[in-house]
Amino acid sequence: MLNLLSLKNFKSIKEEDFELRKLNIFTGFNGMGKSSVIQSLLLLRQSYDKHMLPHEGLSLVGEYVKIGIGKDLLYMNAEEEVVKIEAFWDKSNLEFYFKYNKISDMQPISSSHIEGEVFTESLFTSNFQYLSAERISPKSVYDVSEYAVNQKRSLGIRGEYTAHFLSQNGNEPLSICELRHPEATTTHLIDNLNAWMSQITPGMKIITKLIPEINQASLHYQFSSATELTNEFRPENTGFGLTYVLPIVTALLASKPGDLLILENPESHLHPSGQSVVAKMISIVSENNVQIIIETHSDHIINGVRGSVKNEKIKSENVLIYFLSRDLTSSEHCVDIEKIEIDEKGRIDSWPEGFFDEWDKSLSVLLKDR
Repeated sequence: MLNLLSLKNFKSIKEEDFELRKLNIFTGFNGMGKSSVIQSLLLLRQSYDKHMLPHEGLSLVGEYVKIGIGKDLLYMNAEEEVVKIEAFWDKSNLEFYFKYNKISDMQPISSSHIEGEVFTESLFTSNFQYLSAERISPKSVYDVSEYAVNQKRSLGIRGEYTAHFLSQNGNEPLSICELRHPEATTTHLIDNLNAWMSQITPGMKIITKLIPEINQASLHYQFSSATELTNEFRPENTGFGLTYVLPIVTALLASKPGDLLILENPESHLHPSGQSVVAKMISIVSENNVQIIIETHSDHIINGVRGSVKNEKIKSENVLIYFLSRDLTSSEHCVDIEKIEIDEKGRIDSWPEGFFDEWDKSLSVLLKDR
């Protein structure tokens, strides 16, 4: 498990150490640097995949993330033109210092230090799954990738291979028994996917099929009534949220102990009750030794995790929330970071200004006498 991430002169982050646990939640105002923490890990993975680590440099443009060029990476008030990324796992660690090249999309290594078998950690292997905030939109057929699905066990960073993955692996048993839904008739991935998705949209059934003739995979939905199933519906006709959350739910159900999942905005386009379901799944998966890092703006995700702590789906010491903000009175354009704990009753230890307090502010306006 990744235990600590240390960044210096990385975008809006001047110099910070981030303790990491099984479940790590990053939240805060827009433009405050939540994505920067995730991007540092994605840059390491991206550069390793392009054979630029551990000897050449940091690739700023690639499959996982597109930072731009050096001037887009370096902290604007940096006292020295160098970027540091340091990471510690249970039995290994790495430290890279990168030279600043203002106009290049590759930042060369200035110095490095590696201990242990770093590149066998989940961040660099097929035990890694990243789903970006910009996921695939509803359509009837999707791309397939033998390499991504069968060798990397990847859904694609936009979830574009989810239909292919389900058509290939739908009958696999769940690796995490605690994810078996009480309404599922078997331990198969597809049966439990249908059961969990039915909590988000009642009675939903997912149908995927590989179409080798055109090298595509199809995706359709059915809905159950009291006596029968409806005809198959195209994703375009069933609402944006279902297709948008499908890769998230699939990634959680397909995860295995030792995996690392990075999920951006898992709540997107979901009804609040659906967001709570996803939060419960995230908590169960994390407690079963899958490390999860999420970025969210949803109080329903936060509260769902708090409820899971109280209901003993996940231990409080395995959850950590980071709230990112900025001091507008400061002359420096850098992020302020507050670590927030959840106790065993699901209570939060501090409520900084701007941390999901808009409901209270709006309510006070409504109750105020004119």
